[in-house]
Amino acid sequence: MPMKPTTVVLFGATGDLSRRKLLPGLLHLFQSGLMEDIQVVGTSLEDHTTETFIDFVEQAVKEFGDETISPELWTEFATRLRFVPGSAGAEGLRTAVLEAERNWAGQGPARLHYLSVPPKAALAVVHLLAEAGLVEHSRIIMEKPFGTDLESARKLNAELHQVFDEAQIFRIDHFLGKEAAQNILAFRFANGLFEPIWHRNNIEHVQIDVPESLGLEQRADFYENTGAYKDMVVTHLFQVMAFTAMEPPTSFDPAAITEEKNKVFRSMLPIDPHDVVRGQYVGYQDIKGVKPDSETETFIALKCYVDNWRWAGVPFYLRTGKRMAEGARIISIAFKEPPKSMFPEDSGIGDHGPDHLTFDLADKAKMSLSFYGKRPGPGMKLDKLSMQFAMQDTTWAGSVLEAYERLIYDAARGDHTLFNTAEGIERLWEISASLLERPPVVRPYQQGSWGPNQIHQLVAPHTWRLPFERTWRESDPNG
Repeated sequence: MPMKPTTVVLFGATGDLSRRKLLPGLLHLFQSGLMEDIQVVGTSLEDHTTETFIDFVEQAVKEFGDETISPELWTEFATRLRFVPGSAGAEGLRTAVLEAERNWAGQGPARLHYLSVPPKAALAVVHLLAEAGLVEHSRIIMEKPFGTDLESARKLNAELHQVFDEAQIFRIDHFLGKEAAQNILAFRFANGLFEPIWHRNNIEHVQIDVPESLGLEQRADFYENTGAYKDMVVTHLFQVMAFTAMEPPTSFDPAAITEEKNKVFRSMLPIDPHDVVRGQYVGYQDIKGVKPDSETETFIALKCYVDNWRWAGVPFYLRTGKRMAEGARIISIAFKEPPKSMFPEDSGIGDHGPDHLTFDLADKAKMSLSFYGKRPGPGMKLDKLSMQFAMQDTTWAGSVLEAYERLIYDAARGDHTLFNTAEGIERLWEISASLLERPPVVRPYQQGSWGPNQIHQLVAPHTWRLPFERTWRESDPNG
């Protein structure tokens, strides 16, 4: 079904996320033909005109776009851009949107409002849209974090639902927009080889590990009131965990997939503060805007459980932090080792840990399955081998949409598959209550490390999958 003409109203249009991801993404969606009938109305607190905004967008796509854009394509896209300053108010915004849609009279265009604004400004935008009469026939994308605890999430949802129906609301998580995250669903439910073993009888534990090498020099004001748990775990890592743990949906339908994700959240046990390690990198308190005695965590690792028939007793280990040894985004499934070994003690069996299935959620998606095999030669020596698959090695690598592009496209079509719901986000804050009320002590860790030493006690008798014992193989372009 062809997509209806769509007006994207981009709030915070001159911000960093817009410059790096959203504006280049909208151009790519236009260029690819996925959203060829599009108008973009940008608005922000900055004092731009449509002409200066077009210049701003051109610089953004040149700096952060992936491909060289032909002059003809850019000229056509530029005609679809307009800007209205925030000071113009509801009437000015409505006038700009109707002007953008003047050639679509009678076609009933769809409107997609993207709120690339700080969370504290979101409700003001929602009420502005209501005042401007731009709620009907529209959808709204909300950025993270959605609330800071159960009470604030419920209050935010209640006020939001006074203006927008739940079906109109898209709470974004760009991790789920990545091809590799969606590949988990294909891998699990399309293959008779893996679906039967995706179970506590075969799986020892699961790790979801998202270390980041970036610091917080540019985000300290926001981060001081948020921290790693609210910023990353509730909004990203738990969502990825739901894809990993969910039961087979009745169909590949957004409502069916959302229901299975929410079942995972309902089955989660409350987070035990004793199963959490919080850390803060040395030097964080020296950043402007950070309190000298700050207890904000820039790192968090935790153990949690999905208490249902499939996963009872299987620990899920989640870790994320800033200024760590390297940036990575992996999901690692550790399979149980055989109950008894027939091989001699010096064969090497067990020396390299359990078999792993690893999904790399980086932009160049990869998957790896590691297992023991016999070393060639006399005797019985076993080594860890691996089979690896890389998205860039396929003929369809060029079809990959960047995460934000995929999510904008899905929201414009009304597909909720990769978005969270009011029920889901409130349940996650509910299981977080004990941790938020009694957070464990914040422990220092050195920049460039893997976090505080206590993370090893948390995961024992297992070990963290990162750092890898072996590196990903790079494909040979010469074959």
